[in-house]
Amino acid sequence: MKLSRLALAVALLPVSSLYATADNNEDALKLSSTVITANRIAQEDVRATYASELHSAEDIKNSAAINLYDYLGRFSSVNVLTSGNPYQQKLDMRGYGIGDGYQNIVVTLNGRRLNNIDMSPQLLSSIPLNSIERIEIIKGSGSVAQGDGAMAGVINIVTKDQKGVDFSMAAGSDGYSAASISAGLSEEFFALQVLAENSESDGLRKKDVDGKTDESDANNLSATLKVFPVDGLELRLGKDRARMDAHYGGWIDKKQFDKNPSKNRDLAPPHQEWEFKTDVNRLGASYQVNELLSFDIDHAAEKKEVEFVYPGSKPSKFDYRSTDFSGQLSLERLTLVAGVQLFDGERKENNNKMHKDNKGAYLQGLYALGDTTFSAGARREKVKYKYKETTKLKDDHTLDAWDIGVNHQYSQELSVFANLNQGFQAPDIERFFGFDPNDWSIVFNDFIKPAKSKTLNIGLNHVTERNKLKVTGFYSKLKNEIYFYNTGTPFSPLNINTNIDKSYKYGLEVQDSFQVTPELLARVNYAWTRAKIDKEDEGNGAYNGKKLPGVSEHSITAGVDYRVVQDGTLTLTQNWRSRAYAQEDFANKLKQKQKAYNTTDFGYAHKIDNFTLFAQVNNVFNRKNGLWLREDVIYPVNFTRTWYAGIRASF
Repeated sequence: MKLSRLALAVALLPVSSLYATADNNEDALKLSSTVITANRIAQEDVRATYASELHSAEDIKNSAAINLYDYLGRFSSVNVLTSGNPYQQKLDMRGYGIGDGYQNIVVTLNGRRLNNIDMSPQLLSSIPLNSIERIEIIKGSGSVAQGDGAMAGVINIVTKDQKGVDFSMAAGSDGYSAASISAGLSEEFFALQVLAENSESDGLRKKDVDGKTDESDANNLSATLKVFPVDGLELRLGKDRARMDAHYGGWIDKKQFDKNPSKNRDLAPPHQEWEFKTDVNRLGASYQVNELLSFDIDHAAEKKEVEFVYPGSKPSKFDYRSTDFSGQLSLERLTLVAGVQLFDGERKENNNKMHKDNKGAYLQGLYALGDTTFSAGARREKVKYKYKETTKLKDDHTLDAWDIGVNHQYSQELSVFANLNQGFQAPDIERFFGFDPNDWSIVFNDFIKPAKSKTLNIGLNHVTERNKLKVTGFYSKLKNEIYFYNTGTPFSPLNINTNIDKSYKYGLEVQDSFQVTPELLARVNYAWTRAKIDKEDEGNGAYNGKKLPGVSEHSITAGVDYRVVQDGTLTLTQNWRSRAYAQEDFANKLKQKQKAYNTTDFGYAHKIDNFTLFAQVNNVFNRKNGLWLREDVIYPVNFTRTWYAGIRASF
């Protein structure tokens, strides 16, 4: 088995039992508060002044998820769908729509931004699932700490400090195979971690007219060295490498989707091929001056190539450089964090160069007064654009974010919070370009305005030994929300990226984990979301009062984990999202709508000493799911039953 087959398994292996390590019923479940760091000041989530959602390594291991996209889509409040490419899927949170929602979420890996300067979604496939210590989700806040693009919130992924050796392998339907190995060594003056992961799949869709299937192959390597030369000082050096290749089928019409979604269309080209390469070099240092004062600095340089392969194609080359410096002062009641973030992004395509550069500075504080915690912060960010072809074009914006919040803990079990946040999103570089149907060329249209938002969150946390409940209500008011204006005529020069003048969103979110018995855990994550367009002049008023397309009003993930024997656990999960308007249907007039998403998954895991055996069946009832762009333009997603089984070992 190739190492590439060995690693989807680590991503496949997370079906380990919730209770497998329990020696008695009292240890069956621990529902305690968890520390969250995505907003740069570490807090217990029940004391946080903003809406938060956390997923631990144990949650991930118990989930039986294939990869990080799979986990977020089935177990979090984040909506996840693909328009074909399995390695680069779209994210949506808080009603920004599956089309552009990912650009309103900042995704960070140990604090390093993964957002792109073009319209490519954040690449989460390069993060091995078994390397994750926790996933921190901040909703409707985080713009002071993370800046550009955090209007919906922040997803911060924190990786483990590996000790010992973990190994896993798995195989399943449709040619799925995977393997992974990770190892860590920790000594007095240094710590070293390495990880290798490979995965392969033949794909779910049938061969097309060119004999191609949705085959894919991914390889990830990562290494981190930490050195502790003196007390209080940590030096970091890291390297990440990813290579991915994916063939994926194009869209099909509704007739074909209803008849057989696995069949590729007969149109040319029936499929796309995507090749991706990235290399990231990381440097960092942390210094604890004394009990009160500490400093952190991290620098990353990423070079990547992305190519949609066709005769005569050439890769687009990206060069990202980011620096993050912060200092923290921790007094008895007051914690202050100040920082500077620099980002320089360049894309080279043929002879064209496009830049998007961000420079931000922020200050935020946390003050504890008895059972009440107050927070406040502000940020100023300068965004510059450069475009060089036959002419040079420039634009820049100075943007502000701020955040105020309060949390009051009535008892050890109950706390309430309120938060008011202003965020912004500066357009990516591709938003300024359009298509000229006369010569099939890409032309510069115009610079467009940044989007701005104000969001109010009000919620409560209730945590006991048997139950962990979070409830949040929110309201967001937006100006210049960014979208693609489509006249309905393909390749029309009037199809442009522009701004929705005024829009708003509101909703209710409920998370709950409940220990019914020492052997049975029930969990639910529900969101009710409304997203509407107030005013948009581009469509001559046709969009006013309409619902934002691609936003499901109701979404729910629910499940149970049942320990059937001392070391064996059954897991049942149901994921459902209600119908919505198709992704491009801003006028809300198309007959075909985004179909409700529905999948039921079932798994079992059994622990024997240092080994865990697992098996999983996804989409048990063969539900046909898809992503609707518009009428008769549908990308099949999770449309058939799949299975896999494997083994994991930890030493």
